[in-house]
Amino acid sequence: MHEFAANMMFPNAEERGWQERANCLGVDPDLFFPERGASTKEAKGVCGGCEVKGECLEYALAHGEKFGIWGGMSERERRRLRRQRALARRGSASA
Repeated sequence: MHEFAANMMFPNAEERGWQERANCLGVDPDLFFPERGASTKEAKGVCGGCEVKGECLEYALAHGEKFGIWGGMSERERRRLRRQRALARRGSASA
């Protein structure tokens, strides 16, 4: 098991609610932590119809996850989303 997966999948009881309903429950965590340059298609496919994809993504964003597929998004996609949200906050703060 990937070291990040072992520590992050079920950190504490309060945060387990949504994780217990996730499509990835029981799937090999290594699928969600592919080697650099490897395909993320299969992991994103698991996330595709997941009812808690949004919660998973928000968890990753709130906890600064820099590795793996979370909420159907890669590290690069989450960085882009964080930048977009930061720009939107700055725009609404100056309005």
